Amino acid sequence: MGVNTKKLIQKYNLKLTKSLGQNFLIDDNIVKRIVDVAEITEKDLVIEIGPGVGSMTVELAKRAGKVVAVEIDKRLIPALEDNLGEFSNVDIINKDIMDVNINEFRGESGNVKVVANLPYYITTPIIMKLLEENNDNIDIMVFMVQKEVAQRMVASPGKKDYGALSVAVQYYTKPEKAFDVPPHCFVPQPEVDSTVIKLKVNETPPVKLMDKDYFFTVVKAAFGQRRKTLVNALHNFKALGKSKEEIKEILKKLGIDENARGETLSITQFAELSNLLFRSSQIM
Repeated sequence: MGVNTKKLIQKYNLKLTKSLGQNFLIDDNIVKRIVDVAEITEKDLVIEIGPGVGSMTVELAKRAGKVVAVEIDKRLIPALEDNLGEFSNVDIINKDIMDVNINEFRGESGNVKVVANLPYYITTPIIMKLLEENNDNIDIMVFMVQKEVAQRMVASPGKKDYGALSVAVQYYTKPEKAFDVPPHCFVPQPEVDSTVIKLKVNETPPVKLMDKDYFFTVVKAAFGQRRKTLVNALHNFKALGKSKEEIKEILKKLGIDENARGETLSITQFAELSNLLFRSSQIM
């Protein structure tokens, strides 16, 4: 049996904080399935974000070489320590994950995996921090996220869910939806459906970029005004400093219709577009 989350919440008189997006998993089968998806072995160092009272931490500790549990809410630390007392391979850190340098943690075999039931209000900033700052150090990330966010991560060009998050996640990883989790598996029950998603970090990016920051600036500009054509969206993004004529000329070279919108471009097309725009800005 896994930890009885409800009993621990009662024992420590824990009032779950809405502002921290606290929804604790109470279904042992779901916990085990998440850990299965992460392919945890004794060679792995696992970073768990937002362990709560430790229902998943216990299962991770049984399988991993080491677990680092990062919990922002200091009121939960006594319950976590109580629950994990029998495990010598767990470190509990009372910090905001946004203030933690993941590069400080390295597994003996080099394998680092991240597992998290993420607060839905801060899902995207946490994932982008992990991808941008630490992607050479992480092998696999498995997250419980809002179902709509998972759909955005795996969306392909032309789909309504496809956007800047899709491009970023697919640049850094190969995303794969694992399974959906209904609200009744949590306490308190969230008002949305959840999805477990697995992100396998790419050893090498799928496209070659002249300047990665510039690439993401172009992507941001393209999706910043979704109803506008690519020409207008890029022209209106003043940081790029491009005239409509320049943009039209570059799109023509790439065989992209000047009336196309950002959501129709693949990552490869975004890479080609940003490389040509960047090169033209260097020549000026």
